[in-house]
Amino acid sequence: MTRVRSRWSRSRPGGPASAEPGLPGAEVTPTELEDCLRACAVHSGKVVGSLDGRRAALAEQLRQLLALWAGQQSAPAASTAGSLLRRGTKASGGAIGNDLLDALLAVANKALDCGYDDELNLALLVSDTVLTQRKNSRAGWRLRGRLLEAMGLPVAAVEAYERYLALTKDDGFGTSARIAGIRTSQDRRAELLALLERDVPAAAAFTERPATDVWAEGLQAHADGDWDGAQARLVGALLAMDRTGTPEQDFLEALSQYLDLVTRIHVRPTVELTEVIGLFAEQRRNRLRGPVADPLFGGVEWITLGEFRNQIAGKSICLIANSGSVGESSLGSEIDDFDLVVRFNSYRIDPAHTGRRTDIHVTIHKHGFNWDQSVTTRLVFGGNSSDWKYSLRHRLVPGAQRFLGDESLRWPARNIGELGTDAFPGIPTSGFNMLWLLDFLDVSPTLDLIGFDFYESGAYRVDAAMKLPITSVHEYTTEKAWVMERAQSVSGMRISLR
Repeated sequence: MTRVRSRWSRSRPGGPASAEPGLPGAEVTPTELEDCLRACAVHSGKVVGSLDGRRAALAEQLRQLLALWAGQQSAPAASTAGSLLRRGTKASGGAIGNDLLDALLAVANKALDCGYDDELNLALLVSDTVLTQRKNSRAGWRLRGRLLEAMGLPVAAVEAYERYLALTKDDGFGTSARIAGIRTSQDRRAELLALLERDVPAAAAFTERPATDVWAEGLQAHADGDWDGAQARLVGALLAMDRTGTPEQDFLEALSQYLDLVTRIHVRPTVELTEVIGLFAEQRRNRLRGPVADPLFGGVEWITLGEFRNQIAGKSICLIANSGSVGESSLGSEIDDFDLVVRFNSYRIDPAHTGRRTDIHVTIHKHGFNWDQSVTTRLVFGGNSSDWKYSLRHRLVPGAQRFLGDESLRWPARNIGELGTDAFPGIPTSGFNMLWLLDFLDVSPTLDLIGFDFYESGAYRVDAAMKLPITSVHEYTTEKAWVMERAQSVSGMRISLR
């Protein structure tokens, strides 16, 4: 590392006391909607036609936002920007209408996915706008926490995440665990720096100078063969970075380079160096996945494809959709009569309509809804193995399940059935993956689907998940055709595959 980079170029007043001047924090900078939309229009011109897939996705989301804005401006009652804002209050009780809010958040999320400085600038501008107009937006505060993390400002991110948690009853995104991971990581970082400060007392002479200058001097001293002088300056620079709130990525890059230099010099690491490296590893581990109270998941038993087959063989199975019609079905007692009841993702329980029992919870790995509900078996689906493993470690609640599907049950339709994108272009839903798996195993005398209208009646979920959009990445039409081709009978809300 030859310089300490700032990831923020826009001048911003205020911010946390621990941050560098100019770096953003959890506090919102008041931003007008019209200013934000103009900035989005300018940025759209920069990313249209980009060969970067992430920027191309952002360009499309910007196009949709600007089209929505243009449509609202051209409406008869919207001759001015003021009338646009007033029209937004009618639908939502806030300063931005629901459609425009969703479009702004979608732009910010795509910008955050890009990860580049320009896009992080745009995402922060959108965040300021959303929270200026809707100061109690749950999605806005969660977005801000994720954004501040991406910008290397974990302390400010925790503050934003806590604002989000104060506004929601159901932590379906595992935000509490995220906060715990950040705090534990910060504690290890403080211990590490305190150890370095004790081990290299000469570093104190360099902590008040600009970290970039001191770091460069340290590297030059190392090149000249003066290791004592180099170490004092490098550690001094690290301490200065910490005290001035240097973005986390830059600090960790410098720390990693320092440890690399030290380990090259010390063929046999000292006790202090070994402790420093251990703290560094523990900091990174907790930062990536959060602390795990029980590394064995509460004694959960992993089950393979074959073991799951034996678990369900000969039993009647009912699968309950999260559709609006289920909430008015009055089929609760009939549902509870099945040997096994399967529910999905953010399912909601209303005994008179949905039944009381949940024997198998099937969920995508990306959300944490209902993972704390006690079930016999939990199957977590995901297309990417590393992301799936991360989610299990991050979201699984020890003691909430007796059996947990292993990697052989991670992505049934693709991995077992080998349904490629040529045959099935959309991303399979959790429901389709489970249906395909049960049809493939073919060991259940009764296999009934309740409420599978593929969201034609809307969604019926726990409150915290009701605002999540019905995603467009799935091929509901294709999945419906697959189900109806195999249906033995259809009666009202019930589709029988066996």
